Amino acid sequence: MKPAIRKLGTIDCDLVETTPIVFRDRLFRFEYVRAGYSGNRTGESYFRFVDHASGDASAPFARGYHLGNAFVEDDRLYVTGTNVWDGDRVDLFVSGDMESWESRSALNLPGYGIFNTSLCRAEDRYVLMFEVGRPADVAGVPFTARFAVSADLEAWELTPPECTYSKDRYTAPHCLRYLEGYYYNFYLEAHPGPRYDQRVVRSRDLASWEPSPLNPVLEASEEDRRVAHPRLTDEERARIATAANLNNSDIDLCEYAGRVIINYSWGNQQGIEHLAEAGFEGTLREFLLGWFP
Repeated sequence: MKPAIRKLGTIDCDLVETTPIVFRDRLFRFEYVRAGYSGNRTGESYFRFVDHASGDASAPFARGYHLGNAFVEDDRLYVTGTNVWDGDRVDLFVSGDMESWESRSALNLPGYGIFNTSLCRAEDRYVLMFEVGRPADVAGVPFTARFAVSADLEAWELTPPECTYSKDRYTAPHCLRYLEGYYYNFYLEAHPGPRYDQRVVRSRDLASWEPSPLNPVLEASEEDRRVAHPRLTDEERARIATAANLNNSDIDLCEYAGRVIINYSWGNQQGIEHLAEAGFEGTLREFLLGWFP
């Protein structure tokens, strides 16, 4: 039996790429706020953190950046993002307080088209998974996972070209985790229709991948339409009730208070998207291992 994920419902509209994280014993949601988001009056994209309990948001940072992802270690926040949508650069933002940020370059890959990123610790190194749509010899059929590694979160090195998943079809990567010798890649797979679902594969070497026999992890369902945030307006609630739902995508997760907190997106995969939350009653270790009985 696959790990039992309970969908809680929609918490916002037009937010897609988010990361639940625990910082100083509090649960936060990192958000990539797009320029067209209803609450964004700055005219440009930016990143922020939202306190899960209070709803309070941090000051915006990384203005003009896209497709961010957050990682926490030793009371330090690390956020990766691309300077241009479909760009060739990934920068890293670092802070100890969500207020003062320093930035540095992580990847500069001329000719690449980079989208989502995900960062994790794997024993004595850090691994950055990044989504590529080009060049064709690297991406194959867009979209595809590539990887870079670092010993110190400063100097990054690309892994060998065989470290990828998967050049033969649409497998857009979203979330990378590491546990007991395995890397777990949660990715979006496209199917005829079209429809899209969230799946997981694992690997010891980032080159040979084993799919879960229990896939998919998440797929579109009526549970996505549940209203799970009291601040959603009547207009937003009407939209949630009637919007096309072809996908569950952009999964990210963390462990907090003995359960796994899951964020994901649903919608038409063409720009009409909604942010939803789900949960798993158990540890992150139990969740990851549960997909590979």
